[in-house]
Amino acid sequence: MGLVLVGLLVSVSSYKLGWFIAGNWALLGFFLCFLGVANVHNRLERRLRRLVMWIDIQESNLARLRLDWECIPETTLSLSSEHPYAADLDLLGKYSLLRLLDTTVSRDGQALLVAWMTRQHPLSFDQWESRQKLVRVLTSLRGLRDRIQLVAHCLSPDPIKTDRLESLLENSEPVARLGSLLLAASTLAALNMVLFVFWLLGGPGYWIVSFLLYALLLLVTGRRVSHVFGRALDLHLELDKLAAVIGIFEKRSYRRYPALQAMTDPWRNENSRPSVAIRQLARVCSGLSLKAHPLLHIAMHLVVPWDLAWTWHLQKVCNRLRSVLPDWIVRLAIVDAAMALATFAYLNPSYAWPLRRPEGNATTIGISGTAIGHPLLAYEQRISNDLILEGLGRVFLVTGSNMSGKSTFLRTVGINVCLAQAGGPVCAASWEWSWLRIQTCIRVGDALEEGLSYFYVEVKRLKNLLVAMGDHREAPVLFLIDEIFKGTNNRERLLGSETFIRELTAGRGLGLVTTHDLELANLDKELAHLANVHFQETFGDMELTFDYRLRPGPCPTTNALRIMAMEGLPVPETHSGP
Repeated sequence: MGLVLVGLLVSVSSYKLGWFIAGNWALLGFFLCFLGVANVHNRLERRLRRLVMWIDIQESNLARLRLDWECIPETTLSLSSEHPYAADLDLLGKYSLLRLLDTTVSRDGQALLVAWMTRQHPLSFDQWESRQKLVRVLTSLRGLRDRIQLVAHCLSPDPIKTDRLESLLENSEPVARLGSLLLAASTLAALNMVLFVFWLLGGPGYWIVSFLLYALLLLVTGRRVSHVFGRALDLHLELDKLAAVIGIFEKRSYRRYPALQAMTDPWRNENSRPSVAIRQLARVCSGLSLKAHPLLHIAMHLVVPWDLAWTWHLQKVCNRLRSVLPDWIVRLAIVDAAMALATFAYLNPSYAWPLRRPEGNATTIGISGTAIGHPLLAYEQRISNDLILEGLGRVFLVTGSNMSGKSTFLRTVGINVCLAQAGGPVCAASWEWSWLRIQTCIRVGDALEEGLSYFYVEVKRLKNLLVAMGDHREAPVLFLIDEIFKGTNNRERLLGSETFIRELTAGRGLGLVTTHDLELANLDKELAHLANVHFQETFGDMELTFDYRLRPGPCPTTNALRIMAMEGLPVPETHSGP
């Protein structure tokens, strides 16, 4: 503003004094100065905007570290409601593991992260080890991870969506004789210009004839290329983001990190850089998007065959990219999902990197971990426990009072298995395990839409669990069952539970079963594979205290009547006090 005012003052004063040449030079000089200052200003604005976005990224990471759910960005991840354990283990939802993990910049990365966390079929040992190595490498490259997020968020806060891009490549059928049509239309357009100029200089109006032929040709060919417009509309933004993200990996080598080097090698082709090719496709899509502005679109067509030219260019670019772009997208999704796990590992440096046991030895099947905690509980609230659950048919019968931590412990085991099998770190001091298929029956409810009661839903889930255990072609099952058969009466629950637990100890799986039926604890005398463990509480001054520690043996205490008495409900007099 100062330059504008001073420039106007000096220029106007010079003109009034009759110094026209000096006034012109002053006007030009101040105008050039204004452009220079405006350029610097715009650069500073872009840098400030990047800095603000970088601060937002770091604040969201701090929120993930503190489990401040109100400040953690919402996620668009989704999963079928029929999934065997996602809801039970809080993998999805407002306060979920995948929301905590999701720092991805692409939809494909999001989908792959979900697939890694919910995969049942085992990865080969080499595949899993390669994935974990990639995650561990990216954990140490915080600057790279921040730069990827920053570049993507500067262009758009939404994740990169490549489904329309892949559809464009797959369905961009070549238009017959497009080159010949473009040559004919271009010739007519050039002829129009020549004849029109000739008419303006006083010649005959032959341009009307050539223009009518040109318009007729565009009208006939317009329908043949109209299908391209819908696929290319607004696609340039997604392509710009994709090119910007891949472009970061093109600029440096990762020879010090073989896992990342192998994954990103195809992006460092000196002859054909992916970012350049993708930006070419973005420019083509931007050109085709002119059709969304009818007046400007018509004006351009009066001069050149716009749609034909860009459609021809699109076919050339698609032909070059059709064989390589899908592979680039897959690699970006892998790196993107691995970066999400790497950020989680970076924010939790005390978490252990799991060790996977080779398959084949039945005695080593299972889990061995120390100081295992729940990653969705804050550090100050988290109580860790050791666990050695090994051998096919091994069952831990978990007893304990209400609110003592039984259900949370089941989720703790299951969610850490998900993290380990995804290739990420686990919330534990140490962790060894063999690949397991998770089956749970924890959070059961009525299925009103199917007309099923709580008990019937539970029975169906337990039946699916037994079916999964019977499949000897797949990995062993890790079952996590909370308060087995609690939806029926005491007598039938006890009989059904005893029979079901016997079946579990003879099956191809291992796991934990919680119950309030202390009579089931006697099964350890008959079943060599069953062991009793428990959680308990202390009661004093009319207050319950829980330490959430897993102990061997059946639970020696109960607290239901005490809780009822504490809340003023009528109970037998012998149970109304401590």
